[in-house]
Amino acid sequence: MGRIIALALAGDGADVAIGYHRSGAAARRTVSELRALGVRAVALRADLGKPAEARGLIAGAVRRLGRIDVLVNNAAIFFRTPLATATAAQFDRLIAVNLRGAFLCSQAAARAMGRRGGRIINIADVGATRAWPGYIAYGVSKAGVVMLTKGLAAALAPGIQVNAVGPGLVLLPEGFPRQSGRRLAARIPMRRSGAAEDVAAAVNFFATCPEYITGQILYVDGGASVV
Repeated sequence: MGRIIALALAGDGADVAIGYHRSGAAARRTVSELRALGVRAVALRADLGKPAEARGLIAGAVRRLGRIDVLVNNAAIFFRTPLATATAAQFDRLIAVNLRGAFLCSQAAARAMGRRGGRIINIADVGATRAWPGYIAYGVSKAGVVMLTKGLAAALAPGIQVNAVGPGLVLLPEGFPRQSGRRLAARIPMRRSGAAEDVAAAVNFFATCPEYITGQILYVDGGASVV
């Protein structure tokens, strides 16, 4: 998802700083793809579950590229946390990366944007509006991202616009049974799964949309959130 979003933004001429945790080789390959499009690109390692590294990611992007105009909070982790077996550590880790990391990156980016202004685009999830018993902590983290988006939009107006994109059935977890994926797709009004490119197009919209649009959540879910 992050790679496709980065390529879409670069396709519109944006220089891109990529944050990664463990996927260093993939991040470097993406940087090469971005540079081939004629833009500047760097990859910066950070564990967004650690506050100092989340802030350092933004500082590093500004140091390497000179400024920041658009922040896309895409980093997230996703794993099962059934009520009967979930641990406090698992819950805390999901909140730390998916929600607190987005907050800290947004806080640092807003300071870097300053009076010049800019855009913050959060990646939420249709799971913010639907209860998944096996993924309670993940759903809580993404519901928090929705409220974070609204709170930041109110706090940072008028200079910085903050919106969110909520993907639906776009990327299934690694190892997820294909047959189960097809059953899920059959329940969606559009009767199919989406693509990362659909999400990237929505991110590009918020990166370039009129400044009067802020605090909005755009679900890219084939209609799943309305049934």
